[in-house]
Amino acid sequence: MHGENMETGYDILSPSKVNDGRGGFRAVSFIFVLAALDNMGFVANLVSLVLYFSYKMHFDLSSAANTLTNLMGSAFLLSIVGGLISDTYINRFKTCLIFGSLEVLALSMMTIQAHEDNLLPKPCAKSSCIRGGIAVYFYASLCLLALGIGGVKGSLPALGADQFDAKNPKEAKGLASYFNWLLLSTVVGSSVGVTVIVWFATNKNNHNWWKGFLTCAIGSLIGFIFLGVGKPFYRLQVPRESPLVRIIQVIVVAIKNRWLSLPVDNSELYELNGKDSDPTAQKIVHTNQFRWLDKAAILPRSAQPSPWKVCTLTQVEEVKILTRMLPIIASTILLNTCMAQLQTFSVQQGYRMDPHLGSFQVPAASIPIIPLLFMIILIPIYDRLFVPFIRKFTKHPSGITQLQRIGVGLVLSALSMAVAGVIEVKRRSHSLKNPLKPISLFWLAFQYGIFGIADMFTLVGSLEFFYKEAPAGMRSLSTSFTYISQSFGYFLSSAFVSAINSVTKRISPSKQGWLYGQDLDKNNLNLFFWFLAILSGLNFLCFLYFATWYEYKNKDDNVVDKNVVPTSQSINPLFKVVEEEDPLKDVNGDSAVEHTNVKD
Repeated sequence: MHGENMETGYDILSPSKVNDGRGGFRAVSFIFVLAALDNMGFVANLVSLVLYFSYKMHFDLSSAANTLTNLMGSAFLLSIVGGLISDTYINRFKTCLIFGSLEVLALSMMTIQAHEDNLLPKPCAKSSCIRGGIAVYFYASLCLLALGIGGVKGSLPALGADQFDAKNPKEAKGLASYFNWLLLSTVVGSSVGVTVIVWFATNKNNHNWWKGFLTCAIGSLIGFIFLGVGKPFYRLQVPRESPLVRIIQVIVVAIKNRWLSLPVDNSELYELNGKDSDPTAQKIVHTNQFRWLDKAAILPRSAQPSPWKVCTLTQVEEVKILTRMLPIIASTILLNTCMAQLQTFSVQQGYRMDPHLGSFQVPAASIPIIPLLFMIILIPIYDRLFVPFIRKFTKHPSGITQLQRIGVGLVLSALSMAVAGVIEVKRRSHSLKNPLKPISLFWLAFQYGIFGIADMFTLVGSLEFFYKEAPAGMRSLSTSFTYISQSFGYFLSSAFVSAINSVTKRISPSKQGWLYGQDLDKNNLNLFFWFLAILSGLNFLCFLYFATWYEYKNKDDNVVDKNVVPTSQSINPLFKVVEEEDPLKDVNGDSAVEHTNVKD
């Protein structure tokens, strides 16, 4: 990995010796441009593809919704691929460019299919009308799109976060703000997507879809060009050993050593020290959770140290950190299931409502502009006013802890689903009484607005939580956990739709499921929304338990430095913050960024 002719990079774990102007907000400004342009197309497709699948590809109601949620679920799940590659083989910058090219290719293929009539299926009376070569082309473009989106999302947030040194007091505040401004950039681009792109893609009776896809492709291409132009300003993280291999080694060795007794003194557990250790590697102090994993750090007598015979204590603690994260990841899945409903069924709700704002006709798929506008206003207020104010009391760089942010989002997502059920009752009742005069599309603003605020809290909280808590060599993989949660949320949505339809079809007098067919007036979508609201409430209670159980990785305590004696401190992560010392203070009092030479 090291040599003479190597690309300039950075190891953010080393003591700082160089301040050459790289990193910081100047560097991430290029990332913000990409986030805006790329999400302009991504979110436009996210909220409108269900209509494309219904009216151009001729899927029925549930098939169109499931196709979209499966696509988004696959895209977010594949973020783990981008995370693993950028942590292990090539840096995050090149990972973004490689997968970005696949995304642009997929959007180009979708442009061609939407434009050419001979690549579109003919209407039929079945749930899906695509067959043969048309189906192959259609699903190939969707697979490439999912792979491209996933790879970019798995590496881009961590690339931006690498531009800030959490050990430097000023840059620690910048890191806390970075995730807020990354979300704001995404929201600004999304706002253009759900208004301008959706409007000219869906007008003229859904005949301009190819223009929408083409605009998305061009926007993403320009965004990735901007990312490339910013290369001289980036701090490029050194790719390290495969995180999956390190995890598997701990589990395998712990199982092999299961009959060995744990030492009374934890200092007897194996760790590299002195000249045998990597001076840039972060060491983590021992914790008492998941003690059975400690057996991986027991070196059997007469055995020579090797990766598959013994693991370092730090390596064991890395696996413990990831294990502690699992219940938090699981707690956010249902929120993303709720989000999927706003991108599928709520769009179809809007299609059956009055879209006029005065003389202007608003596309149903553009209704998400309401929560986006909320977020455009609230994110700067949150970052510039709320965080500095609350930071004076909590001494936390982000104002409140990441788990507190996630908890607020979970509560609001449950409220959003409850409100969505009420609005659907009103819409359906009015539509059955007077089909020619439906209620205004803007009634959906309530459920979208509440969920927009929920997303602002949860998405940023999750990204910051997984990045900060992750071991240094697993940060791309860890930030991809946010998108993996979204993936499982979409897949769970598809499963819920199919299961609810199957069960209610058997027990309802009409022998039709809650979400049967294409006519919302004959369905019970409101009951499905309330079902999700109840589950979300129960999910929040589970989250409270695990958030109270979780211990943040206190970097000042857990980073072992030759000049600092580490201490172990128990922190209740949901309700308390560290009061004993300023978490912005570096253990050495200086930056922890070093200019190094690395190879991809």
